[in-house]
Amino acid sequence: MIPILRTVSDMRALARSWRAAGEVVGVVPTMGALHDGHLSLARRARAECDRVVTTIFVNPKQFNNPDDLKKYPRTEAADAALLATVPVDAIFAPEPDEVYPEGYGTTVSVSGVSEPLEGRMRPGHFDGVATVVTKLFGMVLADRGYFGQKDWQQLQVVQKLVRDLNLAVDIVGCETIRDADGLAMSSRNVRLTPAGRAKAPVLYAAISAAAADIRAGHADRMAIREAAEAMRAAGFERVEYIELRDAATLMPSDDPTRPRRMLAAAWLDGVRLIDNIPV
Repeated sequence: MIPILRTVSDMRALARSWRAAGEVVGVVPTMGALHDGHLSLARRARAECDRVVTTIFVNPKQFNNPDDLKKYPRTEAADAALLATVPVDAIFAPEPDEVYPEGYGTTVSVSGVSEPLEGRMRPGHFDGVATVVTKLFGMVLADRGYFGQKDWQQLQVVQKLVRDLNLAVDIVGCETIRDADGLAMSSRNVRLTPAGRAKAPVLYAAISAAAADIRAGHADRMAIREAAEAMRAAGFERVEYIELRDAATLMPSDDPTRPRRMLAAAWLDGVRLIDNIPV
């Protein structure tokens, strides 16, 4: 039975006992509603660390839409059963007032890399991410943190956060896990209708085709325009953005000698889907 810890004091007491024994502690931060993508992070941590903690916390500070926060699935019992298959050593699942007690007034903000794309579309989102990740690292006393590349911009924000604040945590970015048809695994996918789920893989197919065209020498803007048109033709209600950016800074890039990333966000069935691939 995996222990489920609810308080910072209990989590720290356990983590301190591990560190006193010289053990390396890995953390996999999640908001629950776990799927194989999350489990792949936990398995990677299990392979590389002596102890593994998965956090389950639906962070209210990273939702700029109250309805989105309310609708976010909460499936702790099912999540715990999945984590037992890894297995992890502990689940840290605090209540909001344990993370943000009365009188809490501190925000961690990472400038630059957090500002375009998701930062533009979801004001305040990355402040919420940076704040909770900083707190979770301190609560779990983590040596390593495991994050998926599906949320590429988030990964860059966390890496910059750790560099800028000199946190003693190594950040490990893990490959995006996809269904057989290419759709990136996400807790939001369960909200798609069967018809929407059938259309959703067009997002990955469209940006993959655009990236291939760009690598073959086609004009960036034309390739991106064709990708957006393919998604609209498939039934996506809105394409928020498809952008080719420097992989590290997320600034616009027309320099093919530097690592670049194509990132996209679009709405289907009232569900916001994101994805990214290297170019």
